[in-house]
Amino acid sequence: MLEADLLVTDIGQLVTVRGADAPRTGGAMSELGIVESGAIAALGGRIVALGSESEVLDTVSAGPGTAELDAGGRVVTPGLVDPHTHAVFARTRENEFAMRVEGRSYEDIAEAGGGIRSSVRSVRQMSEDELFSRGAATLDRMMEFGTTTVEVKSGYGLSLEAELKMLRVIARLSELHALDVVPTFLGAHEFPDEYREDRDGYVSELTRRMIPAVARAKLARFCDVFCERGVFSVEQSRAVLLAAQEHGMASKLHADELSAFGGAELAAELSAVSADHLICASDEGLKAMADGGVVAVLLPGTTLSLGKREFARARFIIEAGGAIALATDCNPGSSMTESMQIIMALASMVMRMTPEEVLVAATINAASAVGMERSVGSLAVGKLCDLVLWEVDDYRAIPYHYGVNLAASVVKRGTVVSTRGHGA
Repeated sequence: MLEADLLVTDIGQLVTVRGADAPRTGGAMSELGIVESGAIAALGGRIVALGSESEVLDTVSAGPGTAELDAGGRVVTPGLVDPHTHAVFARTRENEFAMRVEGRSYEDIAEAGGGIRSSVRSVRQMSEDELFSRGAATLDRMMEFGTTTVEVKSGYGLSLEAELKMLRVIARLSELHALDVVPTFLGAHEFPDEYREDRDGYVSELTRRMIPAVARAKLARFCDVFCERGVFSVEQSRAVLLAAQEHGMASKLHADELSAFGGAELAAELSAVSADHLICASDEGLKAMADGGVVAVLLPGTTLSLGKREFARARFIIEAGGAIALATDCNPGSSMTESMQIIMALASMVMRMTPEEVLVAATINAASAVGMERSVGSLAVGKLCDLVLWEVDDYRAIPYHYGVNLAASVVKRGTVVSTRGHGA
């Protein structure tokens, strides 16, 4: 018998989401692979056994060095994956929140010097060490809410020097923080002040200098672009993403958030890994994404924070055969939250996603949106032992009981990294 490093027993509902390591679509988004009265064991950070408690205890044993968790009949799921964040930033922007509450639009605030360019100015002034410290604190809070893998974008530098600084900070977080951190280059987040009158010049700077430099330094897995009215046109976005693909970075897009702009169609054309936001995406664009296997990453927290009434059309995407992932969009301007739990609740309440679909969207589909589906996002022998022990006895309570932290213990790579004292 194997002597496990970690043994979790007396699990009332073990939600495995196991199956093909690929994004779930359509009816498959309701398949959770639940094991009643289950257990799970890990060795060396990976799962070595899971199933009914009797089956697991027939194959593994606990020794003096084994960490044991008694789930007390509660729910265990895969660790949550947050596939769209801007978790490294210098300053919060609560002043803009107050302006929005008073009726100012996102576009109005940006034109007045706020928005992304405000964060750019503060990031350029801050040291790498302080950015790292602030980013680590943000990841700590994410972890407490059950996130075990997170994508982090640059995009608040918008110059070669400042973008490389942000990406080095993200690389340090990846190396030193407990969470797995997936880096994305987002130099095409906005046009910096110095290029406001020469937008094509900035696109040239991105494609000829910044992308090659980021690729040489091996600091990003993905390249993202804000394809939207008033920011990067479809033609400019295509040029940026094609240049990044030539340098080995897969494509992501901020697409059709504020208008039906053609971002979803471009994502399908370029075989992007994901297109995100999509509130205003056309029927044709969403269907093209579904046909092309592009994951739709939906960000209801951003829509709520911006005071919008129309949310992304989750039901249309599912019925079209598309794959949905959920993310916080954690950022200081339009979605200041680290909690995937509140995003899951919003997905059910305002986008009419079932609890089953929500769990799939926050685990295996979110992992697929960052290219991590072979190692995280579901519980199966050989995958990383990333899991959450929830303070509920029915998985449907996770999106139902909103506004509080229901994660009792969080396990990353077989080690308890956060606990509130329940089940430990």
